Amino acid sequence: MPDRPSEEPRSGSGEEPSIPDDVWDKFLKDSEAGIGSAPKEPSARARMVTERLRQQDARGERPENWRAGPPRTERRRRRIWPVLGILVAAAVAVVAVKPSVIPGDPFGTKDDKNSSAAGASPLPMETAAPTAPPSSADPEVPTLARPFAGSPAERWADGAAGIVLPKATPIGTLSKAQVEQALQQTRTLLVDANLNSATLRGERPTTSLGVIEPQQTELLTRLNTSLSKPDEQHDPLSMFSRFDPTEIKLVGDVIKTRGRITFKAGEQASVAVHADYTFVYPVVRAGGSKEVTRTIVRRVLDVQLSDPTRYQVTPGKITIRRYDRDIGNSACDVYDGFLHPEFTTDTPTGAAPSGPTSDPYDRSKGLDEDRSEGCGTVSRV
Repeated sequence: MPDRPSEEPRSGSGEEPSIPDDVWDKFLKDSEAGIGSAPKEPSARARMVTERLRQQDARGERPENWRAGPPRTERRRRRIWPVLGILVAAAVAVVAVKPSVIPGDPFGTKDDKNSSAAGASPLPMETAAPTAPPSSADPEVPTLARPFAGSPAERWADGAAGIVLPKATPIGTLSKAQVEQALQQTRTLLVDANLNSATLRGERPTTSLGVIEPQQTELLTRLNTSLSKPDEQHDPLSMFSRFDPTEIKLVGDVIKTRGRITFKAGEQASVAVHADYTFVYPVVRAGGSKEVTRTIVRRVLDVQLSDPTRYQVTPGKITIRRYDRDIGNSACDVYDGFLHPEFTTDTPTGAAPSGPTSDPYDRSKGLDEDRSEGCGTVSRV
């Protein structure tokens, strides 16, 4: 260790060395490490500052930790901000390369890529008969992933969510609760007859049959016969949608639905409920086929619920006044009780269609308008 240089008393004082202790200590450490050089004699100003600090120490005028430097929080800030700057710069670079990493797509980069999805946004609920058929959709081929591609039904509601009841109000001698019951029973029949998976695969629609007035024995007998022994005069498709599971398989769990329910005062102290709905079924052949087609079924149903205090009716049961249907894309003149969708790869068999071409998605006309005999064709599926 080097000898300490001789301490030269400051002129006029003779009491303190001119080199402060901390400077000397640093010199010793640097010397041991092989770095630095011997401390230089401080200037006159440095000697004056040193003496003033010594005197303040002697009088206790400075805090004990005055040599400790800036507060720890400030030091932490000095270390963190440069790191944050690096992170921010990196984040900006990532966003510039891939803006989709920001939630919510604030730059609107997804609009172009998902324009077809935006076009498929759900339609508002149907509150009145449309004035024209739905416009043509993009000519896309339906797939297992998108079974409604190329169909107006892609924007329709899913299943039972599309059967929305109007707000019930009292009708004549019937209370609001009784009118609500008539609406709910109508909805139950529609859902079970057209959307229930058991009904669709050919099982007995017990729930549908259970809401019908038991005193409608002729109707119930006809429906039961059509379910057990279908033929041309007893066709279950007049009320129920059914596919042969050995022949046809539904694609996914979604059946598209569109229509409306209305009600008014009916005869015999009743509420008359009118339902008009179209159901679109995407299907493939059973056995692993990937070719998707669709069958479209429109149903019109008129029911009534009479005041049980004035007429001999079963409380809570609905009387069927009318039921009608129009089926698009199902083989004609087949009366085995099942819908038989036709695929584009099918080989034509039998006689050529003799009826007119119609649009199964057109809900602007009633079923009685322009109805003709014979098996027609559909303009789209």
